Amino acid sequence: MMLAHNQPANSTGRPIVLHVDMDSFFASVEVREQPELRGLPVVVGADPERGKGRGVVCTCSYEAREYGIRSAMPVSQAYKLCPDAAFVPVNMKLYAQVSSNVMEIMKRFAEKFQQFSVDEAFLVPDAVSSFEDAAIIALKIKDEILKQERITCSVGVGPNKLIAKVASKIQKPDGLTVIRPEDVQEFLYPQEVSKIPGIGGKTTEALKLMGITRVEELANCDIQRLSERFGKMGLWMKQAAHGLDFSEVKELDEAVKSISRSGTFAEDTNDPVKIAGFLELLAESVHRALIRDRFLFKVVTLKVRFEDFSTYTRSKTIPVWTSDIFVIKRVSMQLLSEFIGKQKIRLVGVGVSRLRERDTRQTLITDFI
Repeated sequence: MMLAHNQPANSTGRPIVLHVDMDSFFASVEVREQPELRGLPVVVGADPERGKGRGVVCTCSYEAREYGIRSAMPVSQAYKLCPDAAFVPVNMKLYAQVSSNVMEIMKRFAEKFQQFSVDEAFLVPDAVSSFEDAAIIALKIKDEILKQERITCSVGVGPNKLIAKVASKIQKPDGLTVIRPEDVQEFLYPQEVSKIPGIGGKTTEALKLMGITRVEELANCDIQRLSERFGKMGLWMKQAAHGLDFSEVKELDEAVKSISRSGTFAEDTNDPVKIAGFLELLAESVHRALIRDRFLFKVVTLKVRFEDFSTYTRSKTIPVWTSDIFVIKRVSMQLLSEFIGKQKIRLVGVGVSRLRERDTRQTLITDFI
């Protein structure tokens, strides 16, 4: 555990924030279910088909990462890096159940709670006034998750969500890192700029061209220079480099936010008939889920991934609430037209969002069509 200087309380007056991040979540659950995989490189994702597989790596164990395997890597490349790895198919139903169990454990220790993804969450711990107390709560959360779900997590404790999230990555796996307000600069400045959540690969490369690779260099960069290059994001990056984050830990609506389906072609294709036919099948699958769960939608989204793995999404808002399958198909086809004929397509996906539950007594415009 990394614990900064022994000060009695949170001197900023703001809540102390914990970020809990499960360690290699899907792979850890698979190892729990199959103990014979413990200590082996485990890759969760598509079937590699002896190096000819078309899918990607969903996640992998830390042992697999030692071979250079990473999430979102083509599974064929992962196979070449470590053909002896254990390649395990995705079991999303199992992971969702474990995620729900883990989140319930965290909520018991939280005054405020915000699930951030299937395997991570922010929380303001209940009734603590010092970082020592927060560290004790973090250890209790870790112990309960290990005892009840037999998997590990790493926790970052800080004066805001940004610092807590960066801290949780420092001592993975099974780590606990506590950063006080007075130690933020010493902690953050030596980090690579890519460690700041929200600074992705393209922004990292753009900053590198400006001679900025470390957070300290970003913090000391002239704000006008950053604004000229990145617009409003430049101001945000400057604030983040100084460890400033004013976002609150907020309870999120636990209702379903979207329904989507996607699939990878057996071979990259630019055949519009083949692509359109596949998209229709995906739209029908989305529609079945809508009807089953009695949802209406207002937004249709298309996802396209080309043969070079560049990925694009396009969305369109519908003027009325609907669950009409023809709307899903028509709009997704309209959005697809932008991408046909450019280069071969590897993956397509269609989704609907801005969901609300349909009142069974409600009559829609589409009921009369």
